Amino acid sequence: MKRFIPNLLMVAVSFASLEAMAATDLVLFNGKIFTADRNQPKVQALAVQDGKVLQVGSDAQIKALIESGTQVIDLGGKTLMPGLIDSHSHAIFGGLEMVSANMADEVVELDELEKRLRAWRDDGKAKHGDVLSVAGMSSAYWAQAEALGKKFNSGEWADVGVVFTGSDHHTAWANNVMLKRGGIDAALLKTLPDAEKDTIGKLADGSPNGFLVDAGWDRVASKMPSPSAADMLKAAQTAVSYNNSLGITAWMDPAANAAPGEPVFALKPTEKTVGVLPVYKALSESGGMTAHVAALLVANGKSVPADLDTLDKVRQQFQGIPNLTLPGIKIFADGVIEYPAQSAAMIDPYTNSHKPGELLIDPKHFGELVSAIDQRGWLVHIHAIGDRAVRESLNGIAQARKDRQSGVPHSITHLQIVNPKEFARFKPLDVIASMQLLWASADDYTTDMIKPYVSAQAFRYQYPAHSLLTQGATLSGASDWPVSTPNPFNAMAQAMTRVGPLGVLNAEERIDRETMLYAYTLNAARTIGLDKQIGSLSAGKQADFIVVDRDVFSVDEKALHDTQVLQTWFAGRQVYAATL
Repeated sequence: MKRFIPNLLMVAVSFASLEAMAATDLVLFNGKIFTADRNQPKVQALAVQDGKVLQVGSDAQIKALIESGTQVIDLGGKTLMPGLIDSHSHAIFGGLEMVSANMADEVVELDELEKRLRAWRDDGKAKHGDVLSVAGMSSAYWAQAEALGKKFNSGEWADVGVVFTGSDHHTAWANNVMLKRGGIDAALLKTLPDAEKDTIGKLADGSPNGFLVDAGWDRVASKMPSPSAADMLKAAQTAVSYNNSLGITAWMDPAANAAPGEPVFALKPTEKTVGVLPVYKALSESGGMTAHVAALLVANGKSVPADLDTLDKVRQQFQGIPNLTLPGIKIFADGVIEYPAQSAAMIDPYTNSHKPGELLIDPKHFGELVSAIDQRGWLVHIHAIGDRAVRESLNGIAQARKDRQSGVPHSITHLQIVNPKEFARFKPLDVIASMQLLWASADDYTTDMIKPYVSAQAFRYQYPAHSLLTQGATLSGASDWPVSTPNPFNAMAQAMTRVGPLGVLNAEERIDRETMLYAYTLNAARTIGLDKQIGSLSAGKQADFIVVDRDVFSVDEKALHDTQVLQTWFAGRQVYAATL
């Protein structure tokens, strides 16, 4: 039988004709458009077809694409830019806190705190099963652990579980009811291994005072009632809507296999440890996923390569879900630096305790784990606050780069204290600096809870954005919401000024506006493994973009901080409009 061989030229012409017949869905013109595409960063107009960017260019070029069915929008000179991307956001936890009792880092007298707890108990915002829980507590409260105990271990609270969770999500205070539930007592404190002795505060008589950090907090967190599936879905819907209103159309969820109440720092997952992934799945299936979520799975920092097989079984359960990807692994290298927690791993010991903090990874074998992650084509995203944690994180990634040049984008997040010897290592190792530059402020945290307890050099290189940038490092924007607001424009302005209520934090580390615009667009897209799909308004990429109320290229820092999003578009469809 003679086979039919098609005329390839005719086929090519047919496909070209079909493409020409496809209508341009949307044209926006007469705007100040930042594309985040370095080949053509600023244009006047944008055309969208089938949810993707068709073309950008001058008004004349793009108007030529208008057809009878095209929606045409005159921007009237307004600014349009890509949808913003947060490279580190615990969004569902943020959504939960939006609908629950939250101190939002405010510090009040303990009598006033008690008054608020009563009100939140009565209106239900603090109720989580049989426990009263308040989030967003400033670390300033932890120095009052004994006073908290006198107030919330007696009277009307004597038989009620009470937990105050730190805004850093590493620390908390729990009353005696919850300490007992977590198995924490004087006997336990005597038997704790050295690595955990500083994770539970104690009174002079050796009994616990209620203060908890990292692994100590996990003991109580694991006994907290879990929110219902309905509450979790509501939290996810709230989080997506809120992010869209801020112009955010994508984020990395760096602990997606951890759910409320599940331990994070000592997490040894099984294939049933799925955290908030089912919530994202339900949200996507309901059509409410108007954002890209790159969900990472937490691995214990002392895991071995074979443990990755278990995490892969979790990943396989959530493949093929629209707008959800699972590109890699999150690892905690240390804790937090603020007094009294001081669990961040430092090169020079803290001046008060003469201890170096807690390194949560094994330097001798960490490179093997990172290399095994890299070999699978997964990215690794490492929490590192202290300068020793940063150094050992870079050493681990260096092993992976030595073993192969995979091109997988690995990143270190927070980078609160970085030793100058590390600045030049980021570029050759292709390590992205995922930084929460909203925190680069002279305030109570940096001045009162850090400065007195670390070396002068360590304090000098706090959030060293400019030093990293001048050595060629790629910076990406991140919030760590709900630790702080996810508003990218707040962070951009803060990175440019570093001004706080107590002055300026290391003025030499200020960075420029353009760097921050790329940090929250193309650079962040690469950090979450989606730079081929989003991050710039380049032809063929998804049409995620926002319209804002001012010229973010030229306004002063205060005006940039106050930028309002007028519209948010996701895949060529408007998903948010401001009420004017």
